[in-house]
Amino acid sequence: MARMKVLVTGGTGVLGRELTHRLRDHAEVRVLSRRPAQDTGSVQGDLETGEGLVAAVEGVDAIAHCASAADYRRPQRDVAQTQRLLDAVGGERPHIVYISIVGADRVPFGFLRAKLEAERLVEESGLPWTTLRATQFHDLMLMFVMRLCKAPVAVVPRGSLFQPVDVGDVAERMVELIMGQPAGHVRELGGPKVESMTDLIRTYLTATHRRRSMVAIPVPGRLRTAFGVGGQLLTDGDQGTVTFENYLRSRGTADGIIKHPYGH
Repeated sequence: MARMKVLVTGGTGVLGRELTHRLRDHAEVRVLSRRPAQDTGSVQGDLETGEGLVAAVEGVDAIAHCASAADYRRPQRDVAQTQRLLDAVGGERPHIVYISIVGADRVPFGFLRAKLEAERLVEESGLPWTTLRATQFHDLMLMFVMRLCKAPVAVVPRGSLFQPVDVGDVAERMVELIMGQPAGHVRELGGPKVESMTDLIRTYLTATHRRRSMVAIPVPGRLRTAFGVGGQLLTDGDQGTVTFENYLRSRGTADGIIKHPYGH
């Protein structure tokens, strides 16, 4: 029996890399790249311009849409890229598996609103689809924590709560969804533990054998709503297995050195 053919957008990103690695045990994987194909596992196409997308999607059974412009100043880029991908499908009928963010439907922050709009494009495309919302990855939270800890005193918003999830847990769920039948909106996925930013910083400082003073500042009501303070937690979903502490332990060395998650 022929193996399923899957196109992964954002295949060089944090989630895309994990997903591609795990998915290759189950399917024939193409990774979309703006650069000329370097090997048989990659295909050239540009979500920003649409160039090469028609050829990239040709003959695939499923598309794992993991690409994100992550442009907080121009969040509509994500919407435009998703539309270009869907336009390129033409007469094909691949299963679109989209990764979104927990809180996209209730946090009035531009980037999340764009994710919700992209979700709706997928839903209304007429194609078979599945959408998974996940909480913030540990990698992203580590980046925030490292930035806050650069100053002698870490200033954190009071009442900020997060439920970070391991990218490996998300990739495992994505593999199941891609290999399964289209399911629409599926149960959300988050980490096993709800923690404040203060908790996350303390965990990081312990792991790196460092000390920092912390000052928690109140966030006004309107600003709390705009930034989704506490709004990006699971309300009814599944929990992963890896805590932020576990994640840091896996990344760190015995002398407490933890590399930046994005190589900076």
